[in-house]
Amino acid sequence: MDVLIAEIFGFLVIIAVLWRYVVPPARRAMKQRQEAIRAQFAEAREAKEKAEAAEAEFKNSINDADAEATQILESARSQARQILEESRVKAQQEADRIAERGRQQLTAERDALVRELRAQTGAQVVALASRIVTEMLADDARRAATVERFLVDLDARAEDDAALAASARGSG
Repeated sequence: MDVLIAEIFGFLVIIAVLWRYVVPPARRAMKQRQEAIRAQFAEAREAKEKAEAAEAEFKNSINDADAEATQILESARSQARQILEESRVKAQQEADRIAERGRQQLTAERDALVRELRAQTGAQVVALASRIVTEMLADDARRAATVERFLVDLDARAEDDAALAASARGSG
C-alpha cells in the first residue's frame, strides 16, 4: 500500500507541478491564441465591411458615371439639333439671298433689254422717217406706197414689242 500511496503522492506532486508551472503558461498561450483569433476575426470583419463599402462606392461611381454620360450624350444631341437648325436657317437665308440676287439680275437685264430695244426702235424710226420724208418729197405715188409700208412696219414692230414685253414679264 505504501507503493500505492507513494504513487498517488508522486502523481499529486506531478499534477501540482504541472498545475503550478505548466498550466498557467499554457493558459496564457491559449488565451493569447484566442485573442489573436478574435483580432483576426475582427480584422476580417473590418476588411469585409471596407470591401463592401468600397464596392458600394464603386457602384455609386459607376451609376454617377452612367448618369453623367447620359447627360453629356443628351447635351450633345441637343447641341447637334441646334447646330442643324442654325445651318438650315443659314442655308435658307443664303438661298433666299441668291434667289433675290437672281431676280434683281433678271430685272436689270430686262430693263437693259427694253432700253436697248427702245433705242433701236428710235433709231429705226428716225431712219424710216428720213426715208419717208425723202420718198414723199420725190413722188406722190411713192409717197402713198411709203406711208402704207411705214404703217405695216409700225404694226409689225408693235407686235414684236408686245411679244417681247410679254416674254420679259413671263420670265420675271
